[in-house]
Amino acid sequence: MELYEMTAAQLSEKLESKEISSCELTQAVIDRINSVDGKVKAYLTVNAEEAIEQAKAVDNKRISGEKLPKLAGIPIGIKDNISTKGIKTTCASKMLENYVPPFDATVIEKIKASDMVLLGKLNMDEFAMGSSTENSYFNVTHNPFDLDKVPGGSSGGSAAAVSAREAIVALGSDTGGSIRQPSANCGVVGLKPTYGSVSRYGLVAFASSLDQIGPIGKSVKDVAMVQDIICGRDKMDATSAVREYTSIADSLTGDVSGVKIGIPNEYFGEAIDDDVKTAVMNAVHELEKAGAKVCEISLPSAKYALPAYYIISSAEASSNLARFDGVRYGYRAKDYTDLVDMYEKTRSEGFGSEVKRRIMLGTFVLSSGYYDAYYKQAKLMQRKIAGEYKAAFNEVDVIATPTAPFTACKIGQNIDDPLKMYACDICTVTVNIAGLPAVSLPCGMDRSNMPVGLQLIGDSFCEDKILGAAYAYEKLIGGFAAPTL
Repeated sequence: MELYEMTAAQLSEKLESKEISSCELTQAVIDRINSVDGKVKAYLTVNAEEAIEQAKAVDNKRISGEKLPKLAGIPIGIKDNISTKGIKTTCASKMLENYVPPFDATVIEKIKASDMVLLGKLNMDEFAMGSSTENSYFNVTHNPFDLDKVPGGSSGGSAAAVSAREAIVALGSDTGGSIRQPSANCGVVGLKPTYGSVSRYGLVAFASSLDQIGPIGKSVKDVAMVQDIICGRDKMDATSAVREYTSIADSLTGDVSGVKIGIPNEYFGEAIDDDVKTAVMNAVHELEKAGAKVCEISLPSAKYALPAYYIISSAEASSNLARFDGVRYGYRAKDYTDLVDMYEKTRSEGFGSEVKRRIMLGTFVLSSGYYDAYYKQAKLMQRKIAGEYKAAFNEVDVIATPTAPFTACKIGQNIDDPLKMYACDICTVTVNIAGLPAVSLPCGMDRSNMPVGLQLIGDSFCEDKILGAAYAYEKLIGGFAAPTL
């Protein structure tokens, strides 16, 4: 087995025992990027020279006998909306095409403090708005399981890089399913943590009340190990939770005896592809045979989640993206007559069509005469959905659903149909609306041999429960398949 094919947990042991060096591992992954990224197009920036220097520094620390964190020397890819000092952070947008941040996001500070190796920045839908990574200004990322298909989005580059073995692990961001949906499409594991458990400082904001940074990996333990690093209170983010965090990775046992799993009827309707339903229920039955208790539950307001999500997220995007005006940083139109003309031309030329669509929708629902009819009603529905989940978790430990209603589509198939694209998030948006944690993990293939994702949802700050159930399933089936590239 090649080094880039191994999990972070396996590589951590080999690094600790000095069986391999971080330089060897990092070079192997960079060689893999050079070999396959021309086809996958997961990366926007490859930080090769600096990555090797970081790896050398870790190896020197290890040789000197210094005690290092568990993931020291492990290469990681970063979604390109997370601020990295001295490395371009473009949000896959013309608006930030040449922006180099003067500071690191809090999660990057934690990654560096853990001596992980930054490989580079990964492609995404522009400003995280999209479900296919076709909305990137720079290029379209391809699904490693079928290069003619999308990887999902908006963290499509992150999921595709891990799937194609171009990164050992990666960071993404999730506003309505943007970690979980591409993870499902690309056959990897992706965690959307509880809102407030990971600092958003340095994450370029899409919808501030919904955004959350999270990890993507080849295995459940890899994801748990990265989450252990990035979680925690941050004084730079007023929404980060004040609480103590214990190691999730150390709590994984593979035992699901007595775990109560709820199956919501609303997530298995006509909108869900039959192959997806079958694969998800087969996975649930495997957990049931291992000792879990399965029961049906109801989340009746779930059917209103998608419109509520797009109203709330677009309203917040309209506000957050107002800062990109050509005055302080980023793209500025060349030909204009006055200040207002500069604003109009800069934003018209700098933003892509999907971003402009959401800004206009958000501005509309916040406008006088429509605020009460749309935004206020969406916020009331948000509270109702959160209450239904809270009631459900009085009865069950984990809720199991499909991650996405269908597997990856062909590139270009749905890009001109916004409603079809938005429907990709139908199974994931409720989690962000309620601020809950959820993990997507592979649970089989459809008839086209494309990965299907199982989503496990937990109560607030119960990442240990959902990752525990996910780890048990992974152990039961012997791990997850990789694409052939």
